[in-house]
Amino acid sequence: MLVKVFGSAIYGVSAKTITIEVNVDTGYGYNLVGLPDNAIKESNYRISTALLNTGYKIPGKKVTINMAPADLHKEGTAYDLTIAMGVLAASEQILSEGISDYLIMGELALDGGIRPIKGVLPIAIQARDEGFRGFILPKQNAREAAIVDELEVIGVENISEVIEFFNEKKAIEPTKIDIQKEFYEQLNSFPFDFADVKGQENVKRALEIAAAGGHNIILIGPPGSGKTMLAKRIPSILPPLTIQEALETTKIHSVAGKLGEKTALMTVRPYSSPHHTISDVGLVGGGSFPQPGEISLAHNGVLFLDELPEFKRSVLEVMRQPLEDREITISRAKFTVTYPSSFMLVASMNPSPSGYFPDDPNNTSSLQEMQRYMNKISGPLLDRIDLHIEVNPVPFEDLSAERTGEKSIEIRERVIKAREVQTKRYKDLPKIHYNAQMGPRQLDEFCQLDETGKNLIKVAMEKLNLSARAYDRILRVSRTIADLEGVEDLKSSHIAEAIQYRSLDREGWGI
Repeated sequence: MLVKVFGSAIYGVSAKTITIEVNVDTGYGYNLVGLPDNAIKESNYRISTALLNTGYKIPGKKVTINMAPADLHKEGTAYDLTIAMGVLAASEQILSEGISDYLIMGELALDGGIRPIKGVLPIAIQARDEGFRGFILPKQNAREAAIVDELEVIGVENISEVIEFFNEKKAIEPTKIDIQKEFYEQLNSFPFDFADVKGQENVKRALEIAAAGGHNIILIGPPGSGKTMLAKRIPSILPPLTIQEALETTKIHSVAGKLGEKTALMTVRPYSSPHHTISDVGLVGGGSFPQPGEISLAHNGVLFLDELPEFKRSVLEVMRQPLEDREITISRAKFTVTYPSSFMLVASMNPSPSGYFPDDPNNTSSLQEMQRYMNKISGPLLDRIDLHIEVNPVPFEDLSAERTGEKSIEIRERVIKAREVQTKRYKDLPKIHYNAQMGPRQLDEFCQLDETGKNLIKVAMEKLNLSARAYDRILRVSRTIADLEGVEDLKSSHIAEAIQYRSLDREGWGI
């Protein structure tokens, strides 16, 4: 008897339905074809033992299983439950009627238990779009899949439940969640607040500008000046995720297997802080079977690179393209996948190998040592960072004073207002949502300078020897400063403030 059951494969952050054809005929043997990897080939042992421990068995006949399309590579253990149900239906141990209405996925334990899998959200979206009635999956993943409406999400803990479900001996209540409740319940839950930060008002101002315009920023200061502490608080002043952004972010973390059992929808912007020993693949994604890297896990959030010069130069250079395109494409001989990577880059570094600014009396680094240190970061990468901010140690007077700083929620309100202005400005431009994404045409249209502004930026470019890309960055930051003030026209004060946020372009830094 021939039976068709359905599973799904993840490619990038999208899913593709896999048809698993199971034929049981006279003879003896077990043949699994259709480009399965070793984990799928080994499924025979997991399936046979799980079935024996639940009172069923693989029939002693010729079992042929084809995973179609047969020219598409399949990987992972998530097809265990799919194949097992196909074998049971084809050998008439369960009723086959209605089995093709469901997409079935799950890894089997030897006792028949069903373990969680990766990529549930994109699979559920694909199942709904292709007209499946429901999705049978591990119970630990059910809340994640239940985000998708118009799809029955059947969470199960044991293969016996699935067998009884198809034999009409047990009704399983579909998992349902209130998306609006999930979305708004944790919308403003942040572990860190800017009210905890004493002093550093100039740095807070720069971070507010960066958050308002989605600009990349680098913090330069000696050890202990508060760079990491400030960076950890940036998500608390960023605008809340839209539902569409939350779904995009959740899909990536689902594919990477980073969602917790109780997490149905990511409602807080992600914050990723990889160690400086990370590899190229770990940062941008890839591998024999591509997985999203840290830059994609930071999509719609913050990527914090602490001690930037300590990262391998090759690792930093691979970020240049995704910083511009806001996506990363990974090509292999047999397939190409694209992961979104629209993140806000926040980096930190010491100003010199000794940890002090060049003009600090404690600085013991020679000019040659400083040159080598700063050359670890390429000019083109620095050009893609809009704001360069000096972070000085907090004086004792500020440290010992009572906390009087603004709360994150107050700063966030101003950031949200500035973003609303930008959303209205770019409403007819689908790929541009905030100032950091502006291209040359938008700069010409929305960043027009008067004569005073032109002269000011001309002098700055000549004295600092700025590149054309740095010029564009200054205009983008100026536009954001004006939006925070709620004015339409760029003023010389906006230009002047934006120019002072290009610290690393000055003489004496070794760049």
